[in-house]
Amino acid sequence: MSQVAAPSPVRFADRLANVETSAIRELFKLLGKPGIISFAGGFPDAALFDVEGIREATLAALAANPGAALQYGATEGFDPLREQLAAFMASKGVAELSPTDLIVTTGSQQALDLIGKTLISPGDKVIVEGPTFLATIQCFKLYGAELITVPVDGQGADVDALERLVAEHRPKLVYLIPTFGNPSGATLSLERRRRVLELAVRTNTLVVEDDPYGDLYFDQPPPPSLLALSDQVPGSRACLVHCGSLSKVLSPGLRIGWMVAPPALLAKATMCKQFSDAHTSTFAQATAAQYLAAGRMPATLQRVRGIYARRAQAMVQALRHTLGDAIDFVPPQGGLFVWARLTGAGGACHDGGVLAQRAIERGVAFVPGAPFFARDPDRATLRLSFATVDEDRIREGVQRLGSALRA
Repeated sequence: MSQVAAPSPVRFADRLANVETSAIRELFKLLGKPGIISFAGGFPDAALFDVEGIREATLAALAANPGAALQYGATEGFDPLREQLAAFMASKGVAELSPTDLIVTTGSQQALDLIGKTLISPGDKVIVEGPTFLATIQCFKLYGAELITVPVDGQGADVDALERLVAEHRPKLVYLIPTFGNPSGATLSLERRRRVLELAVRTNTLVVEDDPYGDLYFDQPPPPSLLALSDQVPGSRACLVHCGSLSKVLSPGLRIGWMVAPPALLAKATMCKQFSDAHTSTFAQATAAQYLAAGRMPATLQRVRGIYARRAQAMVQALRHTLGDAIDFVPPQGGLFVWARLTGAGGACHDGGVLAQRAIERGVAFVPGAPFFARDPDRATLRLSFATVDEDRIREGVQRLGSALRA
């Protein structure tokens, strides 16, 4: 006698109706095909990790204070690491930053989640770039935000448009990736950075600066971060949240991020962090503190900048040679990505999603651009990462992409 299945007792929260599975994570399921060349990932090359330096830092952490490194810790963060992070930010032009002005987070993505938890109520309007970091879209939607997009060009967010949107919508916050954005690769110009800070003060608008890529420049350093510039615009520090990360420059596995914010917001974020993970791994924090104190970061950054610069150049040259006028893009000056748009010239494919499927069949993967738009997606766009592929494989991958484009 067959049994009738009982209704499931699992009743999901209403907020889950606002989000869906990451298109990028779903794409990774297709990457097990032997010999595939992947331009899809947004992560650093594991071959470039300073394994010896991290090993020495680990041993130093255990030798210096094993009890502290292996015990529970303060939610705000391991004090020696907070001191090192404040010094690291000072080396990048951030004035008068005390260790107590920041909290350590489990990756900068946790900082974004804490911003969502502490600031966003259902129906709140939030301005993001179009395109922007996919996880930010998902996170803010999870908390019920109505996302409004500001367009991006080769100099970053269009500040004229941003001023109009702020005036029209009075958002709860504005979220920007000003330096080598993900996925756009764009860098907000110095003039626009100042205007963003002036706009924040004039309209009393909170601006969240996400800066995981700013240290990965190829030639000239980018303009100072919004946080570093804030001492030149009176009142702007109180309107600014800055999220940083060691994931792209040291190791994602350490899961070390941090958030600089006004004291009241830091206090609420710390309270919410207590509910989620109590504290970021003290062992990872102690290791990161020892690494930064040892002074190895400048040499590590110099090495990876050079390698990523050569890979970026190889991809730019290959795209221009192989795809020609069927693709349009601004060559990146740093970061991990080329953001491109298919033109359809010569009858070539002009849909990033369609091209992604054809490309997988030919042994190359990338991420179509549509999921990076909170609204009105441009389906002709795509994101290509050069970070984890050597120059010869980059050229081969672009050849495969060209074959897929004209299939």
